[in-house]
Amino acid sequence: MSSIVRTLAVSSVLATATLATGCASIVHGGPRYVPVSSNPVGASVSIYDRDGNVVSKQTTPFTATLRTKYKYFVGQSYRMVFEMPGYQKSEVELRPTMSGWFWGNILFGGAIGMFIVDPNTGAMFNLAPNKVEQTLSPQAAADLRDGNTFMVILKDQATPNELAAMQPVSPAG
Repeated sequence: MSSIVRTLAVSSVLATATLATGCASIVHGGPRYVPVSSNPVGASVSIYDRDGNVVSKQTTPFTATLRTKYKYFVGQSYRMVFEMPGYQKSEVELRPTMSGWFWGNILFGGAIGMFIVDPNTGAMFNLAPNKVEQTLSPQAAADLRDGNTFMVILKDQATPNELAAMQPVSPAG
């Protein structure tokens, strides 16, 4: 094979690959990997998609593997619910954000990448935040704030907030 034919063949393959892919798909196609941790560790985390379907249930720490596509030109969002005995339930929202690489289609991927490949694969989106570190609040503190709980603790072991919420109890007499 002559060098001219070989050069044309390689150029054709590269041009076809460039036109058949989107810039964001090339740089970071596929799911996003979101590290998830909690303080304290060991919280149960349920991850729900925008339709309310459970897509994952794991124990911290872990890395969630999440798709970014919901529909054509619409990114997927998620709700993470953290639960642990003795702690308040808490939630974190993950929202789709536009990947800067999507705009690289203007230079590299062309219209096919911008209007077909990246929107259909979801590669045009990232998830924010891209890392979740959730601190859980003890349930007893929430119960005291609500004023609906009776709790007995020693005064010298109470925090300043607990001291402020305390009410003396008189012996029945």
